Amino acid sequence: MKKFLNWTNLRLMLMILILGGLLSFTTHRNNNRKLLQSTVEFLNEEPLFVTHETVNKLLIENKKHASSIQKVALDLNNLERTINKHQMIENAEVYVTVDGHLKAVVKQKTPVARLFEGRDSYYIDSKGTKMPLSDNYSARVPLVLGSVEGENRENFITLFRLIHQDDFLKKNIIGIEILPNGSVKMKNRNFDFVIDFGKPVSVEKKLNNYKAFFQKAVQDSLLEKYKIINLKFTQQVVCTK
Repeated sequence: MKKFLNWTNLRLMLMILILGGLLSFTTHRNNNRKLLQSTVEFLNEEPLFVTHETVNKLLIENKKHASSIQKVALDLNNLERTINKHQMIENAEVYVTVDGHLKAVVKQKTPVARLFEGRDSYYIDSKGTKMPLSDNYSARVPLVLGSVEGENRENFITLFRLIHQDDFLKKNIIGIEILPNGSVKMKNRNFDFVIDFGKPVSVEKKLNNYKAFFQKAVQDSLLEKYKIINLKFTQQVVCTK
């Protein structure tokens, strides 16, 4: 019985050593395999501000082809950090598929306004960060004159974001002017009146007031008669002919 147990233990040890060797060999060979190709997938439905080629170049570390990269040499975290540093990109996830494809799933930043400050022009994205203009596509967002910096910055970003998220406002508000005192004036796409928004406070309430007023005034055919739509007072909309 003792000899039988010893032989059984020996065979078990041999099997473990063989399996360990095979696993080590397989892992080593797998790590030293070269990638088949690289793929970039964008999550956003909007047109692309940055091209697949640009992201792919970052993904394969400026090499001509993914097939020149060994899996063992990959640092996926570093690749993600590199892609996320791009000013057009909000977030990227990088991984290698079982069949040897290097893949990046990318979410672009979402521009909600285009600012003009002197000779400088850039987008503001939905999170309030600066985003450069793209040679690939121009976003249809309100054009903003003036500075958003200062104590009301977050309120300005909220205003831009709420306009962008609302289908009616997104189509109708085409221009925003920020005055030195922080007050806001806006321009409608189809009418000549000025929307005097006042300071960027109670932003959502004021926008809802404007939408309700606009829908009623359209029915009464009054919009062409007004020069100023005053939204400063949250309880009412004051119009000047």
